[in-house]
Amino acid sequence: MQKAKEYIRTSLQAIYPENELNSISNLVIEKITGFSRTEIILNKNTKISDNQRLLLEKYVEAMKQHAPVQYVLGETEFFGLPFKVDSNVLIPRPETEELVEWIQSSLSIDLTYKMLDIGTGSGCIAIALKSIFPKSDIAAFDISEGALITAQNNAVLNGCEIEFCKVDILNPPIFQQKWDIIVSNPPYIPEVEKSNILPNVLEFEPHTALFVPNNRPLLFYETIAFFSLQHLNSGGMLFFEIHRDFGIQIVQLLEEIGFENVILRKDLSGNDRMVQASIK
Repeated sequence: MQKAKEYIRTSLQAIYPENELNSISNLVIEKITGFSRTEIILNKNTKISDNQRLLLEKYVEAMKQHAPVQYVLGETEFFGLPFKVDSNVLIPRPETEELVEWIQSSLSIDLTYKMLDIGTGSGCIAIALKSIFPKSDIAAFDISEGALITAQNNAVLNGCEIEFCKVDILNPPIFQQKWDIIVSNPPYIPEVEKSNILPNVLEFEPHTALFVPNNRPLLFYETIAFFSLQHLNSGGMLFFEIHRDFGIQIVQLLEEIGFENVILRKDLSGNDRMVQASIK
């Protein structure tokens, strides 16, 4: 086991920093052996089988081409829940967990809500919210059929009933229903920033879920905000994950079009990352 971990670290040390290598090696060893983190430590001198070694080499070769470990393994964890991930969806980030935690702390566990997740991707936000508020009705939109298939599989994996719909939020159909909570982690990276994006993101994660035109960086925030004005119930709340450079502009946008109690919040790294707003 120890030799396998050393093989991973040696093979990938030119690509990943030391702290990431430790996490990656644990994830890979857990996957090929089925051991927990504790069991790996207790069995550090155990030799892996020939089949496990071949699988290990396959995973490492893919990661040497900058493929993210989550895509290589086909799975990840979000909010303590298991998720399948593939090239149709973004890999869930810790910052998005913080957004879910903020929603959780802003609402009453004892009440039921109608919630909508716009741009659901892997379904991580919608499924995490369903796990917190199991009696609430949750819908999730995405423009990508591939993403919706992955999200539906993740809902089944986690025993969640969610209404998934293929919707282009920039050109949505007419909806009669309203929701109490609308949440979105939309595309927000301007195209000009592509040169700053690491290869494991730029070459593998879906660009439609990442990038927006340079001349309209708030495109999705504007669209979803106006949609929310029409489709939030009285006293309803809107939650966004945002680009760290556009927090003030998004707050101003929401206030100007009629939202109140607009709050800008930083993530654990100290970056502006989330916005909450209420409808009158």
